Amino acid sequence: MLKLAIIFLVIGLVLGGLGFGGIGGAFVGIAKILFFIALALFVIFLVLGLVAGKKVLD
Repeated sequence: MLKLAIIFLVIGLVLGGLGFGGIGGAFVGIAKILFFIALALFVIFLVLGLVAGKKVLD
């Protein structure tokens, strides 16, 4: 998902640089949403991994 966010960001920046500001901004907005979803999933799985790791050690 982070890979998709980077792809959308690059496409948005290229489109913005070429003068297509509206669609470029939309691509950057999508990239921002995908980044925050990936970040939230990372934190959730990190917490779940720590909790499961403690149960395995006990």
